Amino acid sequence: MLTIFYILLLIDFGRCSDHQIFDTKNVAVGQNVTLNCSRDHRLLLTELFWIRLVSQSFPEVLGSTMSHDSSITQKTHHITTKQEPGTFVLHINRAQLSDTAVYYCIKESQLTMTFLKGTFLRVKGPDPGITGVTQDFLSNPVHPGDPVTLQCSVLSNSENRTCTEDDRVYWYRAKPDESHPSLIYSQGHNSYDCEWSPEAPSQQKCVYSFSRNVSLSDTGTYYCAVATCGEILFGNGTKLDIKVPVVHHWDLQKTNTVVFLLCVALSINLIVIAFLIYTIKEKNKTSAAFSVQTNTETTREEQQIQQRHEDSLAYAAPTFTKRNTRKAERRNARATEKICIYSDVRASECGKSDA
Repeated sequence: MLTIFYILLLIDFGRCSDHQIFDTKNVAVGQNVTLNCSRDHRLLLTELFWIRLVSQSFPEVLGSTMSHDSSITQKTHHITTKQEPGTFVLHINRAQLSDTAVYYCIKESQLTMTFLKGTFLRVKGPDPGITGVTQDFLSNPVHPGDPVTLQCSVLSNSENRTCTEDDRVYWYRAKPDESHPSLIYSQGHNSYDCEWSPEAPSQQKCVYSFSRNVSLSDTGTYYCAVATCGEILFGNGTKLDIKVPVVHHWDLQKTNTVVFLLCVALSINLIVIAFLIYTIKEKNKTSAAFSVQTNTETTREEQQIQQRHEDSLAYAAPTFTKRNTRKAERRNARATEKICIYSDVRASECGKSDA
């Protein structure tokens, strides 16, 4: 069917009839739409077409029929074409946003095509009531490691809002070395602060924030995208330039001097610690040697004292000479115990004489 239609377009175009009509029709999402095209049942060799033209797309044939009476019904997705008395009807069941287009009814007769009726159908979704999406610029320079907060302000009018869907905000980053922006963060409907304008109670401003500690790789332009009611609205973008702090020659020289002094101090500390360890070890060795020597000398002195004590002992044994005595004296001597005399006593015992 499409091939035949394109061939007919290349053959010939007839003049638009005096009854040619072009109008605009606005409907909401979910409504049913009916478009009518007049039909003369007396024409036997005439064919009617409903086509749809969408921007940047080829014409799409939705249905066709002969001009004379026929009971043929054609259906494409949720679109139906059929004959009714004196008309060729195009019916759209529950219109969608993608049904927004220009619809033409064309009559073809004897290789001549005539545009009978054109309708621009605009399907409108629920109105989110959003009047603008703005982003704040960063005034202060940003350095690596600094915390940065990006803000996206959504302005809306509650009087025009017919959509009950909650807004969702997405953050994208575009970098010069990347062909497509990358999604970096998604926010729900509970992560924002809203306030009403005191001058116009119907005006509302909701601020969405995104915070992070940046690094050099975070350089780029950040966009917030608000998705609501089947639409996506983008902000104007916030450019994030991350600057590396410039180290002056004087600061670098002072830094090198401080590092050098710290290294010298550390070296001196290590030398002092090593010297103290060596001193303590030598002192311990000297103390041990002195203690051994002292013990040795003490033992030697004790031995010498004992030896001198032994050498100073004098042993004496009395010698008695036997002589004649009187009998009375002998009797007295027998009765008297023997007496031992020593110049010194050394664990000795003296016994008694026999009677």
